[in-house]
Amino acid sequence: MTANAPPQPPTRKLADFLCFSIYSANLAFGRAYRPILDELGLTYTQYIAIIALWEQDQQTVTSLGEKLFLESNTLTPILKKLEALGYLRRVRDPGDERQVLVSLTDAGRALRERGLEMNLVEACGLTPDEFSAVQQAVATLRDSLIKSTQGKG
Repeated sequence: MTANAPPQPPTRKLADFLCFSIYSANLAFGRAYRPILDELGLTYTQYIAIIALWEQDQQTVTSLGEKLFLESNTLTPILKKLEALGYLRRVRDPGDERQVLVSLTDAGRALRERGLEMNLVEACGLTPDEFSAVQQAVATLRDSLIKSTQGKG
């Protein structure tokens, strides 16, 4: 290195990237959920759709997609599969034929209840308070990133 050469920036390792930590944690969550979801015969995305419908039944596909951060072309096949399995029903909104309303069947509500057996707080190695704080911090991070990219490309 010569006296006139600019200093080299420190080399960042993969583990130094927050985005990779979140990505790899998401993969780890998928592995942790896998046993119960396999038992239920669901994917994670199908399961969270059921959770969102349990919170607010009979909502539009658009509303559900916004809650799950999924585009309609991704969400529709998931809903069709859940409907074919007998867990939900889709009907046109009588007040606005352009909208499709989605609601859980009794079987869908029962399925969601079985999934409540999943409790990953302990598996995360966090106290309940730490778990809540991390969840809130990640949600804030997500919302800030969404806000910062709205209207771009």
